[in-house]
Amino acid sequence: EQCLFPLPEPQDLFQASQMKFEDFQKDLRKLKKDLKACEVEAGKVYQVSSKEHMQPFKENMEQFIIQAKIDQEAEENSLTETHKCFLETTAYFFMKPKLGEKEVSPNAFFSIWHEFSSDFKDFWKKENKLLLQERVKEAEEVCRQKKGKSLYKIKPRHDSGIKAKISMKT
Repeated sequence: EQCLFPLPEPQDLFQASQMKFEDFQKDLRKLKKDLKACEVEAGKVYQVSSKEHMQPFKENMEQFIIQAKIDQEAEENSLTETHKCFLETTAYFFMKPKLGEKEVSPNAFFSIWHEFSSDFKDFWKKENKLLLQERVKEAEEVCRQKKGKSLYKIKPRHDSGIKAKISMKT
């Protein structure tokens, strides 16, 4: 009952099969473009603002833009590394891309694992249920055996009272 499913959840594998590296790359390019636009807009504000009203806006914006560039670059590196790991994993399992594609898609790879994980989970649940029922039966049998063996022994009663003496005389 307390056992944890040893594979990734089928729903997680299904969600992984729906992702596309191209979509993430496109989103990161858009973020980079938006960050540049933000930087340009901040520069325009710097130009039209008087020096006395520029702080703390300029300082905060510069800090924000620097941190956003660091985060954006880290995300690009992370995506590149993840894509590389994915390709290595597909090569490990000897998966070949479909005709007309240059590499194995997450959909092709994770769809297979989704089906396997779903089937495995169904059998795993049934097997766990059977094991649990078996353990309950064993526990019940142990209880029956313990109940069958009394903890105390009952000795036959010896008549030693007045009734016994009278009945023995007759």
